[in-house]
Amino acid sequence: MTIEPMVSADPCSRLDPAAALFHSLSDPTRLSIVKRMAGGEVRVGDLTTELGLAQSTVSAHVACLRDCGLVEGRVQGRSVYYSLSRPELMDVLAQAEILLAATGNAVSLCPNYGTGSTGAPLTKENER
Repeated sequence: MTIEPMVSADPCSRLDPAAALFHSLSDPTRLSIVKRMAGGEVRVGDLTTELGLAQSTVSAHVACLRDCGLVEGRVQGRSVYYSLSRPELMDVLAQAEILLAATGNAVSLCPNYGTGSTGAPLTKENER
């Protein structure tokens, strides 16, 4: 996906899909699930063991990724095996790793989203 300069009246309207993509990958658990699926198919039960999380939590994260079109399920008997639906996702993550290395992980110092931040969106009120 190419993010082009804005020319419409609503500059945010063309970024909505890109923002949704990055938001779907912004949760550490979802990112861990995606990285695990890069190694092949996996069941929710296997992910719960590997991540040490409740089945309901893992299922909700997998559902989010599935709803975004990033993962897909394959039914085999009573099990569902999940995998990445688009291999390009790994290219995006590889480029993110390159960017992080090039910036010295400076994003971890971001006051809004970095290590130690509250993750609260920046507003005029909490800017003061």
